[in-house]
Amino acid sequence: MAGIASILYGGAVYGLFLATFLYAVAFVGNLPVPKTIDSGEAGPLPLALVVNTALLGLFAAQHSVMARPAFKRWWTRFVPHSIERSTYVLLASLALVLLFWQWRPIPDVVWQVTNPQVAMAVMALSFFGWLLVLLSTFMINHFELFGLHQVFNNLRGRDMPAVRFKTPFLYKVVRHPIYLGFIIAFWAAPVMTIGHLLFAAVTTTYIFVGIFLEEHDLVALFGDEYRRYRARVGMLIPFRKS
Repeated sequence: MAGIASILYGGAVYGLFLATFLYAVAFVGNLPVPKTIDSGEAGPLPLALVVNTALLGLFAAQHSVMARPAFKRWWTRFVPHSIERSTYVLLASLALVLLFWQWRPIPDVVWQVTNPQVAMAVMALSFFGWLLVLLSTFMINHFELFGLHQVFNNLRGRDMPAVRFKTPFLYKVVRHPIYLGFIIAFWAAPVMTIGHLLFAAVTTTYIFVGIFLEEHDLVALFGDEYRRYRARVGMLIPFRKS
């Protein structure tokens, strides 16, 4: 029964992740959904800056702290290993839902592409960024990244395979294609408002902090193998050495 409960839990969390991911595309792109990055009535600028920065900081803190090996060792004293990743995904998704709900628009325009064809091209570039994020997860192990592999292995009574270093496809030319996709998706905006600029700037800053923390853990795990990889493959710019 515990294994079946884990499957149901992991599947529900994965469904929430998919819904949150698709809503994020619409939220950032100002597509027709109930709330977007620029929709709603604008309030006082200082309050909007404080609330939005706090929402982004909450997501960043959850995302970074819970991903650290030391936290995982402590956390799995209370949460079964089989659902540790699903629980991480659940809390990350809920942090994003809170952000979508409480985000305060700051609609003053920083730049606007007025040519319709160019605006469509910029929007297409943003969608390409989102697609790059999703495809990059499948190049490593999408279902392990979002917790399904773990719960299915638990149901079958199997241990998770040992972690090994691999660099499939895009990872041979850029170390962090997922982060690169997010940066493209966030900055390719035909209309850039102050609110959108704040979102893009803070998330990009967090990405660089996240890369630093993640690569520190990867060096600790894989040692010289990862150091050699880091020396020959660019962090975010394809085909460029660090």
